[in-house]
Amino acid sequence: MDYQTLDCSLDEGVLTLRLNRPEQLNAFTVTMANELVDFFTLANERDEIRAIVVTGAGRAFCAGMDLSAEGNVFGLDESLQPGLEDMESRLDDPQVRDGVRDTGGRVSLAIYNCNKPVIAAINGAAVGIGATMTLPMDIRLASTDARIGFVFSKIGIVPEACSSWFLPRLVGMQQALEWVYTGDILKAEQAREGGLVLRVTEPGQLLAEAQELARRITENRSPVATALTRQMMYRNATQPHPLEAHKIDSLAMFYTSIGDGKEGVESFREKRPPVFRSTVSADMPPFFPWWEESE
Repeated sequence: MDYQTLDCSLDEGVLTLRLNRPEQLNAFTVTMANELVDFFTLANERDEIRAIVVTGAGRAFCAGMDLSAEGNVFGLDESLQPGLEDMESRLDDPQVRDGVRDTGGRVSLAIYNCNKPVIAAINGAAVGIGATMTLPMDIRLASTDARIGFVFSKIGIVPEACSSWFLPRLVGMQQALEWVYTGDILKAEQAREGGLVLRVTEPGQLLAEAQELARRITENRSPVATALTRQMMYRNATQPHPLEAHKIDSLAMFYTSIGDGKEGVESFREKRPPVFRSTVSADMPPFFPWWEESE
């Protein structure tokens, strides 16, 4: 994976992905958006990647959209007059994809569709898209240097990157609305108290703690069961009745019980670490992805 704005390093199944424009505080660009979409899409086929840790190079995580670009700084085509029908019927049409769709939203959807656990290690400023891109990640850790802000109201735009879906689910509607209405810059401890961040660490410990957590949740774990669990948690939690979760749980239990589950049971009986041989690229059960059947 060779990118202009990202740096990747793989160690024992944990891929550390750095937003890599440190001189610009890792400000977000259309190129970065396209590269993030590409990375999270390809990661599903890279079985050597067991988990992903996302952080920023230098002293920032991501200082938001790069506002120095000429023309529409968000990369949108102002000659168009899109409507809801375009979003319903032409979502992947190049004109709509490149000229209308929110670039941060495309990144969030790619992360949401990823089958590998994703941990954010927020090492510094994370504002605007720098904050919202972390919402579809599974766990957020922050250093004491982190500053997080949903600052859209201050520049006359709305929350993007699917954050109106993710943020209320993470912190509750009341807290989400306070943060997006005010656009306040939150210290790491405020973000933790509000439920956005799991833990706050000293700057020198952040990345190592995130990488260690990534190993804990993937070592001696079935890659297929982990991928199913990630998608089940996100998608079943939004269903109107638990019966819908039961349908998916049942299929997932059936196929994992005749796959890696057999090795898991044997290793438990024999008091040894399991040796799971399934791969996400080749061994996902036939009902996956189930949500495409219902669309």
